[in-house]
Amino acid sequence: MKHSMWGAGRRIMLLAGLALGLAGCGSPVNQRNYDQLKMGMEFDQVVKLLGKPSECDAVMAIKNCRWGKPPAATISVRFIADQVVLFKAQGL
Repeated sequence: MKHSMWGAGRRIMLLAGLALGLAGCGSPVNQRNYDQLKMGMEFDQVVKLLGKPSECDAVMAIKNCRWGKPPAATISVRFIADQVVLFKAQGL
């Protein structure tokens, strides 16, 4: 049976594509998810997008939450009455 270089090349491209696809399945703390944050989103919507926060602190109706841990990429979101009023990212 004859093996062509085209078949080997296709297998390499398929494996490279699979590796890139799996790399995107990592942390939800990424530019793509950050770009989906919107003012007024509810806390539960943000958790659905980013997962459980790494930490939160609250004073009265103001809650500050962070996803990720420095020095790695982080997304910080401030909520008032469980709605997004401010968000920022570092290291994305």
